[in-house]
Amino acid sequence: MNLGQGIRLRRIRTLARLLTALSLFVVLISAYLRLDGAGLGCADWPACYARLLALPPAAPDYGMARLLHRAAASLSLLLACLLVWQCWRRPPLRPVAFPATLLLLLMLALSALGIWSSDPRLTLVNLLNILGGLGLVSFSWRVVLASEPAAMLQPRCAAPTVLLRLGAACLTLTVVLGALIGASYMASACTTFPDCAGRWWPVAAGWPRLQTLAVLQAAPQAADPAGVNLQLLHRYAAVATLLLLGSAGLQALASAERRRAAALLLLLLLATAALGVLTILAGFSLWLAVAHGVCAAALLATLASLLQRG
Repeated sequence: MNLGQGIRLRRIRTLARLLTALSLFVVLISAYLRLDGAGLGCADWPACYARLLALPPAAPDYGMARLLHRAAASLSLLLACLLVWQCWRRPPLRPVAFPATLLLLLMLALSALGIWSSDPRLTLVNLLNILGGLGLVSFSWRVVLASEPAAMLQPRCAAPTVLLRLGAACLTLTVVLGALIGASYMASACTTFPDCAGRWWPVAAGWPRLQTLAVLQAAPQAADPAGVNLQLLHRYAAVATLLLLGSAGLQALASAERRRAAALLLLLLLATAALGVLTILAGFSLWLAVAHGVCAAALLATLASLLQRG
């Protein structure tokens, strides 16, 4: 690697780190706007959920929060364009260029999706926005990893262990289920822990009513069978993630190369789980719910670091 290429990689890495920080900020503000507007922060929870969804689409005035969200998202898009140009200009740095291009495409897709984002009743739009926000953090961090000198000189690394792969699969399932709960406003269906409305297993009556991609007319109330099923699946997937990914993280601590990423993974894993439990026990505190989502985004990015190192 020559001096010019090294300087260029440092610029790319700096841009990618800034994009990661901005993406986390966008996830935080998006979660605040979505959850506060949907009722997690309102005084008469959960009745406010039903009122919001029963009314015609309206954009509440959140002033500075909306301004910060749009400014951060616009700046992120500009930086992503600059990042892709830095990666593809001659000579192209292909190992970095591909994740950077995917990041830009994801940003453009989310920008287009924003046309429909003002209507909280569109569950599919909400779901794609939540998952897309998490993807922004993960892809930004993958560009950081790909632009490291060691990754450029030796792009191939040891394959991840089976335990780590299983933990990653469980975490992905847990995140998708959590996003479905948020997108379909199912948080009010289960207000107790560790049981869910007095139940420990999904109920047969809940599956036909699990219309998570429908246009919502009103939010589910406490003990809604479909909501109970989603909540229980999310919780059991989280337990499996704790066991599998936690075990993989403990194993990775033995390796000097992976120790730092493994320690951060274990910390974020515990923090995300603890915040999820505290959100329920605290009566769905708005800021605990927002912190839970931000920790999940950071956890996915940290998992990418560990997966790259095998």
